Amino acid sequence: MGRRREFDEQVVLDRAMHLFWRQGYAATSVRDLGEALDLRPSSLYAAFGDKHRLFLRALDEYARTESVTALRHLSTDGPVRSVIRAWLMDSVECLQTDPEARGCFMVNTATELGASDPEAAARVRTAFDGIRAAVHDLLLRGRRDGELAPDLDVPGVSSLLTTTMIGLRAQGRGGATHDDLTGAVEAALTAVR
Repeated sequence: MGRRREFDEQVVLDRAMHLFWRQGYAATSVRDLGEALDLRPSSLYAAFGDKHRLFLRALDEYARTESVTALRHLSTDGPVRSVIRAWLMDSVECLQTDPEARGCFMVNTATELGASDPEAAARVRTAFDGIRAAVHDLLLRGRRDGELAPDLDVPGVSSLLTTTMIGLRAQGRGGATHDDLTGAVEAALTAVR
């Protein structure tokens, strides 16, 4: 009969998510994980398989918790341009107030692992596609309600705004100023006519 786990898996997963988010996949060693999670490697492997499995679970946890905030922003009532501006500015403000300058875990993963990790890339793609779909639905609502131009290229503008959000997160992590990021938000909003 196996030993009962003596830790809260959700707490451990949350800590792992924050560690990978802050340091990245390659820079986080199994030793780092053991120390941060207060687990021996054997317990870590028994619970999560290996470092890569734990990383994928951490990405899933991020999507389940942090990515929901973006979707919540995009589904609020109000003028479409105002909703989009608030969503993009939330990215700017989060970056400016995070003392660790972590950026977005999905964006960080996309830039670190790119196409070299198909499982991570699939999770990143799913997250970005979900945001793009929410922007698309918001723009359709604005066009349908007469708030936006009837000939607005909804798919193209949805992609532009999603790419803008990704760029804001990447540039913010790289130290771009608040004014630079706000300027990019305002420029992107010119496409929402």
